[in-house]
Amino acid sequence: MAAEKKKIRPARPKIGIGYRVGRLSVEEATDQRKNGYLVWRCRCDCGGEIQLDTRCIQRGTVTDCGCVSRVKPGQRDITGMRFGKLVALEPTDRVVYESVVWRCICDCGNEIHVPLRQLTMGYRKSCGCLGHPERKDYVGRRFGRLTVTAYGGKRGGMHYWKCRCDCGREALIGQTRLQSGKTKSCGCLQSEVYRENLKLIDGTSVTLLEAGKNRLISTNTSGHTGVYMDKKRSKWIAQITFKGKTYYLGSYDDKGEAIRARERGEEMYEDFLEQYYADARQQDAMTDKKF
Repeated sequence: MAAEKKKIRPARPKIGIGYRVGRLSVEEATDQRKNGYLVWRCRCDCGGEIQLDTRCIQRGTVTDCGCVSRVKPGQRDITGMRFGKLVALEPTDRVVYESVVWRCICDCGNEIHVPLRQLTMGYRKSCGCLGHPERKDYVGRRFGRLTVTAYGGKRGGMHYWKCRCDCGREALIGQTRLQSGKTKSCGCLQSEVYRENLKLIDGTSVTLLEAGKNRLISTNTSGHTGVYMDKKRSKWIAQITFKGKTYYLGSYDDKGEAIRARERGEEMYEDFLEQYYADARQQDAMTDKKF
């Protein structure tokens, strides 16, 4: 078999004073070295200076002082390169986890700053528009209690729509939330469900009373609802809240006395629940007669 021809690499240019690469002209050698290569002082056509090692000049990876490309020595130049729907425009001065952040433009027209590593590893391929559906024509459409009145613009890659709720309020809702049915009102529907679940009567929740009178809040240190220590006076305070008002039940040296005062105050809860159940039974009886 014929001997394979050896590939002959072109000889690297010899670097010396006056050698030019791009907008740079080598002026003099310095007494520095980088990775074993001599470092040269170079003058740019714009008047700026930059120091580059012999290998960098031979490869032509840097062709100006940064006045045109803005890519610093040792940085990878991806200017004009495409990554999915993104095209790299220029590097910024920001560095995230040792990765230079690039200003990019998306095919949809939005600009975004992305670390070089995310682009080259394929983690980022758009401004975010790829993760959301295309803009729909929702004007006049109803979604639950919401009627779409106008397009509200695009934020973070998501389309938003101006909506009017049946309650009269306006809201700006994301297209995805309308489409999936996750949002059906300006928030009033959830409020109504919440109030219904609490069974609010005169500002007092029957549901919470039924759940237990001794339900403690996280900051309670006495072990009993409505009893706490007043550190300034070194007294145990008893109080109770009913129908939106807080009633002071006295201060005591002994915690047990404060707890008993609170328990006496809770008798108004019992009267309230008893009346509620009586009214409920009467309402059920009237409903049964109708049918």
